[in-house]
Amino acid sequence: MFKDHTKRMTIAEYTEFAGRVLPNSADTSKPPFALPQATAGLFALGRLKTGEMNKTEAKYDQHLWRRFHAGEILWHKFEAIKLRLADNTFYTCDFAVLAADCTLELHEVKGYWQDDARVKIKVAASLYPFRFIAVKARAQKHGGGYEVERF
Repeated sequence: MFKDHTKRMTIAEYTEFAGRVLPNSADTSKPPFALPQATAGLFALGRLKTGEMNKTEAKYDQHLWRRFHAGEILWHKFEAIKLRLADNTFYTCDFAVLAADCTLELHEVKGYWQDDARVKIKVAASLYPFRFIAVKARAQKHGGGYEVERF
């Protein structure tokens, strides 16, 4: 019988103790379940590398270039500023934009909002003296363009 309680049982000791043989160990190389077909394409495949734009950000970048050529803004850059909010917590704005009146605006571009992103931009707006602007893409069937929210 198993006498030393500081060590793990061997298979032989377990068989003697339990009176039955251990089942074959499960295959851990594959997940124990698969996603249902209805949700298969709904989740992102991962984050983009730093400095890479998603489709919504690339479209907004084109919008900023049109504003630049119209003289509405003087400069813009993607992921140019990273702000510290707390220990190990940072906020990186999508676009730093220098408006024609020389105010620095930090633009956040979203297809949809998640709670943690909204909290981060509100905290950043309370800590730093920049103009924070959130831009949400509007569906084409609703006229396209962007919905703008200022913090």
